[in-house]
Amino acid sequence: MTPQEIKDARKALGLSVADFGRLLETDAQSVRRWEMSGDRSTARAPPPRVGRLIRAYLDGHRPADWPETQKSPAPA
Repeated sequence: MTPQEIKDARKALGLSVADFGRLLETDAQSVRRWEMSGDRSTARAPPPRVGRLIRAYLDGHRPADWPETQKSPAPA
C-alpha cells in the first residue's frame, strides 16, 4: 500500500492515528511514518501484514477491541 492509500484507509475507517496504531499493534509515530511521502528521510514502509490487516478492516472485519467511540463505516 502506498502512504496515501494507508492514510485514506485510516480516514475511511474513521480512526485516529493513535487508534489505528493500537489496532495494528504499533504506535502512532509508526503510522505517521507509513503515511509520509517516500521522499522524507523518516518515512517507512509498513510490514506486509499491515496491508493485509488494513484490507480486512476495509472489508468489514472488526476485532473485539475495535474503538467503540468511532463509527464503523457502512459496508461497501
